[in-house]
Amino acid sequence: MDSINRMAIELVDEALDFAGELGIEGYELDSGATVIDFGVDADGGVEAGMLLAEIQTAGLATVQTRMGDVAGTPRPHVELSTDRPALALLCSQKAGWELTFDDFDGLGSGPARALVGEEEEFHHLGYYDEFDLTVLAVESIDLPSDEVAEHVAETTGLEPSAVFLPTYATGSLVGSVTGAARAAELAVFNLFEAGYDPTNVLSINGSAPLAPVSYDESVAMGRTNDAVAYGGRVHVTVSEDYDDFDRAISTAGADYGVPFEQLFEDADWDFGAVDPDVFGPAQVTVDVVDGPTYTLGETDEDVLADSFGL
Repeated sequence: MDSINRMAIELVDEALDFAGELGIEGYELDSGATVIDFGVDADGGVEAGMLLAEIQTAGLATVQTRMGDVAGTPRPHVELSTDRPALALLCSQKAGWELTFDDFDGLGSGPARALVGEEEEFHHLGYYDEFDLTVLAVESIDLPSDEVAEHVAETTGLEPSAVFLPTYATGSLVGSVTGAARAAELAVFNLFEAGYDPTNVLSINGSAPLAPVSYDESVAMGRTNDAVAYGGRVHVTVSEDYDDFDRAISTAGADYGVPFEQLFEDADWDFGAVDPDVFGPAQVTVDVVDGPTYTLGETDEDVLADSFGL
């Protein structure tokens, strides 16, 4: 298997080449690391968000938009499909790297995690990447400093000049796009957490509505999670049957039906205190090869309508 960091770097080069057209901005820190503003001070946009979702999945997924509706109102939906779900979604797209410093908080996703390989997904799959450049997509209201870049460099065993940090706020168009693009990833992650072997997942397609942008990060965090948990739909083809496919969907959580902004407020914005089972797509259809088909869960447009202000 080729390096997922190498594949992501090719997409980062594309982003930098077309930064003006995408409404993003790249610049070099004193350490030599490159920060690409996809939606903190830069405007970004839907096209930038789709490219960033491709970067987060290391070029192993196809990302596109389509028109759908929520509560009778036309809304764009983001669709992501991949035939390499374990690698693209668990080893790359998953937001598994917490970045916490005195003056910076962020969450990292992307193939840089595969250079570290400390999460259980990498041990299970036996995949560890090696490459001389790396990409970590950072979700934060602030742009990364040299301290952040040097931490990523040290952790991945690279020089800071080899580190690329595309960064966006949740409350941006890019944040809404990349949030909606996580429906498939959450389904695979939930199955993995439930004990299902992710290598049995042969192909997956996910879709979720694009949440209206709010520059209030609390509102944005609520809406982007609601978009997936109450509007996300996933189709998955697997090679082995399983008794607990319903663990993939958000209705597995005891708090299903409560808007995420309220869930986060009730937990004093301690995300670890929120029932993890509610993070997932609303509906999943599973096709088992030479076996049955299951359709689990359903969307809840009432919650979405309230969350989106429709």
